[in-house]
Amino acid sequence: MPAAVSEHREADVVLDVEFERGLLFLVLENLGGAPAHTVRVRFESPLTGLGGERRIDRLQIFRRLEFLGPGRRIRIFLDRSALFFAREKDGAVSARVSWRTDDGARRSRTVRHDLTAYRDFPYLEVPDDA
Repeated sequence: MPAAVSEHREADVVLDVEFERGLLFLVLENLGGAPAHTVRVRFESPLTGLGGERRIDRLQIFRRLEFLGPGRRIRIFLDRSALFFAREKDGAVSARVSWRTDDGARRSRTVRHDLTAYRDFPYLEVPDDA
């Protein structure tokens, strides 16, 4: 089992944010030691990414993910930070994450992120082949 998996025996799903070299990612992760079923993420308000071209909150991965194994994480590109903050002054992202455990029990949590914490984060844009 991956080292990131907690001691929790049941599924424990979170939606997190990662910042890497000026890029913003959403990360859907099962921190628990058992699979999560019927995983859904409902954003409180529309979330636009890819330079304003795509409604990220409407991606199928957030609307209908039937299985997320223990310790599994799915990283979804949101946007380049410069483009995101040029468009989004608020930077608040709030979502309700819900799932079922192996025995069918419903679990959920609301996560809130203030992406403005990354607005003035220094970074270098270095190509991977540099």
